[in-house]
Formats: sequence, C-alpha cells, structure tokens
Amino acid sequence: MNNGRLFGIIYHLLNAKRTTSRELATMFEVSDRTIFRDINALSSLGIPICAETGRNGGIYLMDHFVLDKVLFSKEEQESLLLALKGIKAIEPEKSEQAYSKLQSLFKLPEDNWLEVDFSPWYQEIDGAQFDRLKSGILNKKKVEFDYISQSNRLEKRVCNPLKLVFKSQTWYLQAFCLTKKAFRVFKISRMQSLKIIDETFTPMVVPEIAVPEMKGEVIDLSLAFSKEILYRVFDDFDHQDITIQKDGTAIVTTQVIDQRWLIRHLLSYGKHMKILSPDSIKERMKHEIAEIRSNYDF
Repeated sequence: MNNGRLFGIIYHLLNAKRTTSRELATMFEVSDRTIFRDINALSSLGIPICAETGRNGGIYLMDHFVLDKVLFSKEEQESLLLALKGIKAIEPEKSEQAYSKLQSLFKLPEDNWLEVDFSPWYQEIDGAQFDRLKSGILNKKKVEFDYISQSNRLEKRVCNPLKLVFKSQTWYLQAFCLTKKAFRVFKISRMQSLKIIDETFTPMVVPEIAVPEMKGEVIDLSLAFSKEILYRVFDDFDHQDITIQKDGTAIVTTQVIDQRWLIRHLLSYGKHMKILSPDSIKERMKHEIAEIRSNYDF
C-alpha cells in the first residue's frame, strides 16, 4: 500500500469532488485494478469514499469527510508541524491555532527545538504591508506602490502580485510589473505608499526567479582582521578561506567579483580590517576614505 498515493487520491478528491478510476490511474501511472485496491484500503481505514457505476457514477468522498491523522506517518506528522512553526513567523495567530489542533490530533509531544523568526533584531516587520501584499496575491488584485530603484530613483509601479519570497534575510515580492511589462522581483523594504487597486488580474504562471548575473572582474582578495571582529569574519566568508593566526587575528584569502559594493562592504569593518592585496583595491579604499574625510572639517 502506497501511503503517498493514498493521500494523493484523497487530496485530488477534496479538490475535484468526483473522478473516475481511469483518471486516477492515469494521474498516478498505475492500473485501474491498483486504484480499486487503493479505494478498498482507504475504505478500510474509515475514509468515507464511494465508487458508483453508471452514467453519473464515479469515485467521490462523502460530504462530511475531514482529513484524518491515519493518512500521515509519524515523520510526515512531525514535518507538517515543523512547517507550521515556520509559518508562525508570518501569521502567528492563525498558525498557532492550526498547530494546536494538529498537535492534538496527532497526539505528539510539544517540541521546542526550533523557532523561526524572520524579523531583524532591532526592527519589526511591517505586518500591515505584508498583509496587503498577501491579500493582493490571494484575491488576484493589482497593487500600486512607489519603489526606490537601484538607480536611486523613486518610481511608481503597478503590478500583478504573484508570490512573496524570503531569501538572504530579506522579503521580496515576485510580480508582473505592468509599468515595465515584465516579471520583476521587488525588495519589500524599498516599497512606499503601498495600496491595493480594485482591479483583478488573470492568474499567471510564476516563473523561476533567475539568479542575478554578477558582472565584473573576478579578483584574488587577501584581508587581515583583528580578533575583535572575528564573529563577522565567520559570518561573511567561507570558513575554508579563513586562517586563524597564533595571536588570534585572521587572514582571509578569497575570490570576489569586483563591483561597486566591495569597497563599501570592506569599509564596514572599520579599523579592524586591512587590505593586504591587491594594490588596486588598496588605492580605491584610500580614495574612498579621502572622499569621506572631505565631508568633515579636520
């Protein structure tokens, strides 16, 4: 008995209401006889599944059916509760209710080994903005907002919101931008004056998010760090690129793509970082420091 296929049959019936053995056999790539064995297995588990012959017959679930724990293995039950813990970081009240109900149904002990929180330490997520985007996605409503682009311009955008994406410690909106007439990914923290427009849009196939193309020369970079900032060194660099010295300092030897952000990122280490090579990056750092000094009277 294939538990995954049994659950798939139930899930299909919950959505399609009524189907045929031939349709199920095609869907799961098995024979009609296997499907009827599955139906008998589901019936023996107490699932109110019916099979009727004739012109208006078919396979369907009784109206009073609700999902039961017998369809899930212990590992699947634990995985489902684990997923709800992740959702709790977005919708705490609703997910907590669902978590409590399923935990009671599955009769599993409370495990507090994992907590998911998407918010920064010193800044709360804008819940209202998140809810508006979610509402736009689920109700197929267009949204409008002002957006600070990478060229540092404030631009008005009208979009069909499609998906919320959390990646690299940041929330994004994947959408079809009606302003640019193309699929776009927007950083939610750069949005202002977000509102839902009372216009619906036709559901769209959401494409995979393309990995941004990193343009620039790949350079060999060697840096020295004081021991006071080792915690950031291990946060920011591959551990295999870090060599700890006897005095507790660190040498990082790595390869990076030389882009505009590089000098600004290196500056964030302050006096605790020294560029060892290449000389071209040293010179750019000196120029940047001179530019900073020009903002102040010394």
